[in-house]
Amino acid sequence: MRIRATVRTLFAAAAVAALTLAGHVAPAAASGLDAPPRGANDWSCKPDSAHPEPVVLVNGTFKLMRENWATLSPKLKKAGYCVFAFNYGRMATDPIADSAGELRDFVAAVRAATGAAKVDLVGHSQGGMMPRYYIKFLGGADQVDDLVGIVPSNHGTANPLAPLIGKAFCPACIDQQTGSELLTKLNAGTETPEGPDYTVVTTRYDEVVVPYTSALLNGPKEYVTNVVLQDRCPLDPFMHDQATKDPVVAQWVLNALGRVGPADPDFQPRCLSL
Repeated sequence: MRIRATVRTLFAAAAVAALTLAGHVAPAAASGLDAPPRGANDWSCKPDSAHPEPVVLVNGTFKLMRENWATLSPKLKKAGYCVFAFNYGRMATDPIADSAGELRDFVAAVRAATGAAKVDLVGHSQGGMMPRYYIKFLGGADQVDDLVGIVPSNHGTANPLAPLIGKAFCPACIDQQTGSELLTKLNAGTETPEGPDYTVVTTRYDEVVVPYTSALLNGPKEYVTNVVLQDRCPLDPFMHDQATKDPVVAQWVLNALGRVGPADPDFQPRCLSL
């Protein structure tokens, strides 16, 4: 059943992306494609001493910011953060190196508007991995305080759908295959360059990034924390696509952003009541 659900989810996402990229979205729908999620993109927001870094939210593949961050963005805003989000790379299907350049430019705009020296990045799926390219190769190590990856594709996926969709219209899907040229380059040497703190939050039920352990990062515990949701909340049912809407994930994100260093590996979130 889970495999069938995965196939339906990925092909539905791919169909939406294909129509969007081809310009076949109805005008009424297209007009809202660049609408930010609630709580995001108040360009007059100034960080305070308790929340000195603005938070930039980075979508996953086939995602738009409004849906991807509909739950987490207002939570971060309510917690006191200046929150920003953007759409990139034709629904995040462009080559990852190109999308990392877009992220670099967006971070520069956020820093200029807020006066902040650094930003925090919170990304979903590709959006949790792609910022590492910006950090490692495009100067981001000095401009990022925290990178929090939610079910990130850090070591790629063995999902057989990735190359099928990739060959059709998604270079980013090719880049996210296990053993791809992009990931080989990204993970050579250190996976976690010094400067930022790194937190990974993943789920044993990830059906897109396969196996789920490919999300985990190697690096010193002083600035790298890997979290598997079910290690603290065994009944947490969330899978890949909706992980950004998991209230347990939100607690881990706030823990990571609210302290010096990555998320506290001993943190115990309030688990879902099922």
